[in-house]
Amino acid sequence: MMIALIVALGGLLMGFDASVISGVVKFIEPEFGLTKLELGWSVASLTLTATFAMMVSGPLSDRVGRRTVLRYAAMLYAISAVGSAIAPNFLFLVIARMIGGFGVGASLILAPMYIAEMAPPDMRGRLVSFNQLNIVIGISLAFFTNYLILQLGKSDAAWAINLKFDEHNWRWMLGLEAVPAVLYFAGLFFVPMSPRWLILKGRFDEATTVLARYSSKSEADQTISDIRDSIETEKDKEKINWSELFKPAMRLVLSIGIVVAILQQITGINSVFFYAPMIFEQSGIGTDASFVQAILVGVTNLVFTILALLLIDRLGRKPLLTGGVVGMAVCLMLLAYGFHSATYSLTPEALTSLPETIDQAVLQPISGVTYSNDIEFNKALESMFSAEQISAHKSDLVKAAITMNPMLILFGILGFVASFAISIGPVMWVLFSELFPNKIRGVAISFVGLINSAVSFLVQWIFPWELETLGNSWTFFIYGIFAILGLIFIVRVIPETKGKSLEELEEQLVPSQN
Repeated sequence: MMIALIVALGGLLMGFDASVISGVVKFIEPEFGLTKLELGWSVASLTLTATFAMMVSGPLSDRVGRRTVLRYAAMLYAISAVGSAIAPNFLFLVIARMIGGFGVGASLILAPMYIAEMAPPDMRGRLVSFNQLNIVIGISLAFFTNYLILQLGKSDAAWAINLKFDEHNWRWMLGLEAVPAVLYFAGLFFVPMSPRWLILKGRFDEATTVLARYSSKSEADQTISDIRDSIETEKDKEKINWSELFKPAMRLVLSIGIVVAILQQITGINSVFFYAPMIFEQSGIGTDASFVQAILVGVTNLVFTILALLLIDRLGRKPLLTGGVVGMAVCLMLLAYGFHSATYSLTPEALTSLPETIDQAVLQPISGVTYSNDIEFNKALESMFSAEQISAHKSDLVKAAITMNPMLILFGILGFVASFAISIGPVMWVLFSELFPNKIRGVAISFVGLINSAVSFLVQWIFPWELETLGNSWTFFIYGIFAILGLIFIVRVIPETKGKSLEELEEQLVPSQN
């Protein structure tokens, strides 16, 4: 368990690295004068390199070892954190983030692989789940530390002032990741090499020594014998060609895999995780409150992910999927309605509430004018301020002008995250492990996983552009339509896999391999 906890710290770093950017986007946009697509790129670029790392880290670990590659990943996390924190310009920041992406992809693949190879069979599921749980904890931790640093920036404490938490808040948010990255690197020196990898390399005595630390000599010898038999069996297997995926018999399971992979991301979950404070600021609650509500997103995700792990074998995959996607669709439509009902008007009283850094005289021509949506209000602001000025003061201007119920937005976002976390979030990977025939499971999961990552990248990249071009209401309405279409597919096409052996499912879903 100690080994699993150390190795699963890679999952925590992955969740932290992916979500910490949510608190940063508000500050780097005006500082570097970014367009909305550039802002989206600062978020999505990590996913791009993570996808590449996922493809190469497995074969690389076969050559140099799981533990060795995980150490490289820890180093990449630390380099990325420091590089992001000191970034003098946008290009430097993106390169630093992309370096971290290689660490994300490697740890996502290798941490659960290493734990599975080390764990006793009767504890394997529980120990491997540490990694998924740590990813969710890492997301929550990022939201919390972002808020903490924001508050330290307002502190009168001499040490906080000397460390310039106010002036360099976003740099501290990104740089803080170096601490767990260094701890992870150090911790990996206390875990052994994978016995399966040692046997793969013919280092049987070392493998015996490793296994003998955690079991009796006879159990270690039996485990080594089993692993050697497994490796020999794998060598004798015919190498699977990608064309096997596209045979007519595979049409149903491949269609399910592709649709579920797209649905998990096209409904905008990573827009919420990576832009949560930005979304909450659109409801007019201000910067501090938006960072507090982002913490609630992380906590909700954690609680309902744990709940999903407890329920998935009791209720089954399809009921969780169906109920969860219904909840996602309802909450997305609620968000669309909430933002659609908003109006914007800078009354004389509202103008006096604005910070002194905003020139109220410039806003006099639109004083008292009511705008029915955020697009019209933003266009009015663009005619009076530069893009950099709008980015710097957008939260204050929206807070002063908007009339809406911000609790609707909070309820919609938390409901959406809860519905995702208890359904398609974790259930997708379980389905992938069950739907595809044994012979091509590895290739098939890699294929649909690549599609999932590609859609995630696109959603993260264009989300700021969508808000600017389509508006808040239409953006979430489109996500809601995707959720409804996915729900129809789930109800009509996806089978229940609970309680069925992999062989039964293969016979049911892939009746012929010819």
